[in-house]
Amino acid sequence: MNDHHDPMFDPATTPIIPRQTAPLTAPTGDFRTHGTEGWHRLRESCQELCDTLQDVYELGTDDVGRKVRAMQTEIQALSPAITFIGQIKSGKTTLVNALAGQPGLLPADVNPWTSVVTSLFLNQPLREDSPTARFRFFDSTEWAMLVRSGGRIGELSERTGADRERERLQLQVQEMYEKTKARLGRSFELLMGQEHAYAGFDEDLIERYVCLGDAFDDKAAANGQGQYADITKAADLYLNAPHLPMGAVLRDTPGTNDTFLMREQITIRAVRDARLSVVVLSAHQALNSMDMALIRMIANLKQRQIVLFVNRIDELANPETEIPEIRASLSRTLSQQAGLNVPTILFGSGLWANAALEDTIDDLPEDSLAVLDQISAEHAHISDLRTRTWHASGLPQLHAAMAERVEETAHSRTLPVFRKRAANIVLALRAAIGIVGDRIMPSGEPVKLDPAAICLIDKIENAARQKMEETLAEGLAQFNARTNQAHAMFLNRAVSALQDHIEANGEDSVWNYSPDGLRMLVRTAHQVMRRNMKTETQKVFKMTADGLINQYASIFGIARDNFAIQPPDMPDVPPPVGLAQTIVLDVKKTWWKSWWTQRKGVAAYAETYRTLIESETQPLITTLQNEMATEIHRLVMETLEHFISDQRVMLDDLRAKSEISLDELHDLFGVTTQQEREDMFNLLCEELDVIEAAVDEDAA
Repeated sequence: MNDHHDPMFDPATTPIIPRQTAPLTAPTGDFRTHGTEGWHRLRESCQELCDTLQDVYELGTDDVGRKVRAMQTEIQALSPAITFIGQIKSGKTTLVNALAGQPGLLPADVNPWTSVVTSLFLNQPLREDSPTARFRFFDSTEWAMLVRSGGRIGELSERTGADRERERLQLQVQEMYEKTKARLGRSFELLMGQEHAYAGFDEDLIERYVCLGDAFDDKAAANGQGQYADITKAADLYLNAPHLPMGAVLRDTPGTNDTFLMREQITIRAVRDARLSVVVLSAHQALNSMDMALIRMIANLKQRQIVLFVNRIDELANPETEIPEIRASLSRTLSQQAGLNVPTILFGSGLWANAALEDTIDDLPEDSLAVLDQISAEHAHISDLRTRTWHASGLPQLHAAMAERVEETAHSRTLPVFRKRAANIVLALRAAIGIVGDRIMPSGEPVKLDPAAICLIDKIENAARQKMEETLAEGLAQFNARTNQAHAMFLNRAVSALQDHIEANGEDSVWNYSPDGLRMLVRTAHQVMRRNMKTETQKVFKMTADGLINQYASIFGIARDNFAIQPPDMPDVPPPVGLAQTIVLDVKKTWWKSWWTQRKGVAAYAETYRTLIESETQPLITTLQNEMATEIHRLVMETLEHFISDQRVMLDDLRAKSEISLDELHDLFGVTTQQEREDMFNLLCEELDVIEAAVDEDAA
C-alpha cells in the first residue's frame, strides 16, 4: 500500500518505526519487564502448541501441511485486545503510554471534543510495505448527524424538549463546523470516510489527528496541530514493545462522559470486541455520578473480563487510609448498581510510571513525591529508585492482572480450538497409516479408493449448513421475540408508573423513570439465548462429526470404535454492551421540566410519554438484535467451515496415502513398524490433550 501524502506534511521526514517479524527482547534486568511473567507464560503456551503442530506438519502431505502452517501463523499472531475505558481526565492515556513503554506517545491533555479511539498494536509482524500509522475519518453520514442535531445529547435534548440545551449544543457544533471547514477548505468533503496512512510516525504527527487542545489558535495552525482532529474517528499505530514477549493491542477510548456522546457507539464497539476491559478511575472521583454510563457498560461484561485500576493515587493526601476507603466504596457501588463483584481492584499512578520510564522522578511535584515515599515504603528492599517507583505505580500488578485475565478468557478458549483442530488431524493421520498399512496388497500394489465415495462429504457439508442455518434462525427468532416482549413490558410498566405518579402527586410534580429495568430484561434474554445457542449448535457440530466418522467407516472399512473426530465448540457470543448506550431516560431530571410543562392531563402525558420512550428505545433493541444476528451467524458458520474444510483435506490426504506403495509409505513417515507409528501418534495425542478434552466435554 502506498503511503498517503498530506500536502501539509511530508511522510519522508517522519521517523520510521522499524518493522519486525518477532518481539524484541528487553535488556536483562530491565524494570519494565517486572510483572510480565504472565505474558511469558502465555507466549510459552502458544509456542508449545506451535511446536506440536510442527510435528504434525512433518507427518502430513502438502495439503495437510498448508492447513497446519496456517494454524501456526494464526497462533503466532494472537494478540489479545485490551480496551481501556473510563472518564475523561481519569488518566487512561497516560496509563496506556506507560504500558506501551512510550511516555508522551499519545497526547494525554486533549479536548474531549477531539478524543478518538486509538489502538496501539504492539509487536505485530508487518510486511515491509505496510504503514505503521493509520488515521480513519468519520464518514459524511456520521458528521452530518453531529452537525444537524448536536450528536446524541442534541437528540436527547430535542426529545425531552430541552430547547435551551439543544440550542447551546447546536451553536457549539456550528462553531466547530466552521473552524473545521476553514482549516481543511475544499478537501473537507473529500476526506469524509477516508484514511491517511504513513510509513512512520512521531508525537507531532499524532497530534495532527487526535489533539486539538482547548482552542485552535494561530500558533497551533502554523504547527499543524489538530489539523484533522475534529474529523478523526480512529487511529491505529504499530510499534515495538521490547518488554513484552508477545503481541497485544492496547485500545485507548474516549471518556464515557464525552460531551456529545459522539463517540459513544465507537467506545461500546471497542469494549464488545475486546477480550478484556481495564476500567480506569481517578482516585479523587472514583465512580461519581458521572460514571453511571461506565457502570452500565461494564454491567454487561463477565466479571472476569474486567480489571479496575484506580489511577492518580499520587493526588491523594493520605493514601494509607484513603485507598481502603476507595476500595470499599467501589465494591459497594458496583454491587448495588450493577450486581458486580469485581475480583481485581488495583491502585497506582500512570504519572509515576512515566516518570520512572523517563528517569524524571526528581521532577515530580513535592506532594506527589511525598505520597510516592509512603507508597514505595513497602518496596524498600528495592535499591534502584526507578524500579521502586515502577512497582509503586502499580504497573507490574496491572501487567500481571491483564495476563491472568487474558489467559482465563481469550487463551482458555482460543488455544483449545486450535488443539481440537490439530487433534482431529492427528487422529485422521493415525487412522490413515493404520488403514493403508492394513490394506496394502501383498504385491506392494496400492489400493485404489473410489473418488466418488469421498465426494459424499459434500452431502454431509450441505446437511450441516442447512441444519445450522435453521438452528441459528430459530435461536435468533426466539431472542427477538423475548427482547420485543421485554420492550413492550417495559413500556407498559413505564406508562403505568407515570399514571400512578400523576394520580398520587398531581401534574405539577416532575418525574422520570429509570431504564435499568429494560436493560435487565434484555440482558436476561441475551443470557438465555447464549445458553440455548451453545446447546443447539453443539448438537449440529456433533451431528456433523458423527456423519464424518460414518463416512470414514464407509470409505475405509474401519469400526467407529477405532476412530473419533472431536466436534468444535460453539464460539463465544458477543456481550450485549450496546445496552450501555445512553437513552433519554438516563438524562438528568431538570431536562424533563420543559417536556413536562407542555402537557396537560393524564391521557396526554401517557400518550406522548409512550411515544417518546418507544422512539428512543426501539433503535437500541433493533440494533442489538441485528448485531447479534450478524455476529453470531458469522462466528458459527466460520467455525463450521473450518471444521469441514479440515476434514475435507484429511480425506484427500487419506486417499493420497492409499495410492502409494508400502515402501513409499515407510519413506514418507520415516518409521518402519506399526508400534513405532502408534507410539508417535499417542505422544501427539497426549500433547494435544485429546483424552482430557473428551472428558471435559462430557463433564460440561
